[in-house]
Amino acid sequence: MRAAIAIFCVFLGCCTNVVFLELLVKEDPGSGNLITFSQFFFISLEGFLFTSKCGTVRPSIGIKDYLILVAMFFISNVCNNYAFDFNIPMPLHMIFRAGSLIANMIMGIAILNKHYSFSKYLSVFMITNGIAICTIVSGKEIKSLQAKNVEHIPTTPWDDLFWWMLGITLLTVALFVSARMGIYQEVLHARYGKNAREALYYTHLLSFPFFLPLTFNIYDHFVLAMASESLIIPVINLSMPKVIVYLIGNVLTQYMCISSVFVLTTECTSLTVTLVITLRKFFSLIFSIIYFKNPFTLYHWIGTFLVFTGTIIFTEVVSKISQSLQYDTTKKAKVQ
Repeated sequence: MRAAIAIFCVFLGCCTNVVFLELLVKEDPGSGNLITFSQFFFISLEGFLFTSKCGTVRPSIGIKDYLILVAMFFISNVCNNYAFDFNIPMPLHMIFRAGSLIANMIMGIAILNKHYSFSKYLSVFMITNGIAICTIVSGKEIKSLQAKNVEHIPTTPWDDLFWWMLGITLLTVALFVSARMGIYQEVLHARYGKNAREALYYTHLLSFPFFLPLTFNIYDHFVLAMASESLIIPVINLSMPKVIVYLIGNVLTQYMCISSVFVLTTECTSLTVTLVITLRKFFSLIFSIIYFKNPFTLYHWIGTFLVFTGTIIFTEVVSKISQSLQYDTTKKAKVQ
């Protein structure tokens, strides 16, 4: 039941979070660092008050282990959010991150010396090709940075391609760092036991030194957010800057999403957690395309089909359902 509730909250929180994230990116494409800092600040504050009881509760897991986890966690988050600053459209961002199963499998082979069946390799092949198709098609549809009013970056076609490739590199780094983090979390839980809320708190709190080089960037975009058009919130009849409203919504839904993911890491294997996150990205992708009317060609649909069909094969959902049905049929026959 605990895992089921966590999965529901992952889908609800993460899918809603995508809405606020896209609204923020449309208003300010360079707000990635501000978004990340706001999320980390809120989760750290909540953890300080309710998890560590204002610092009176000692952690179960060593700070050194948390620091390793924090480095991977922070790098993954910053790379994902910062990619928006390099001409990466939202649908491509979500599809590319759906390749986390591939990264998880590669890390399992490299670090844990795992071996997989033919169906697993087939699914990886399908997912890889699906992501490649979507990446190539989106690459051909690069919009000029000049259209985004980014004056300090050159706007020749070659420069646009360079910044787009840099964005793809950031997503790739985030993908493999996130997969390594999942395996490391699994090892920590096996060694120290289940500490979901503690891990959530310390991975965010210990990340603050990493924000120091980004201070001026965060401040500049906060000023832009405060200067944005006012928006009246109907329920409380309060007027606030539009970007600030979107930022609050993003932070709260991110808290629901990430806290539920951390609960899942204590209840399931890293591969199962990766599957849940991948599937919720699919629903987020579909919603983003329909609600925000993002361009999505036939090639995008083919790539998406390959990615998520490969995911289904990878998790052997069909065979497990078939075995369950056969078991029920056999059981009924014996009763009769």
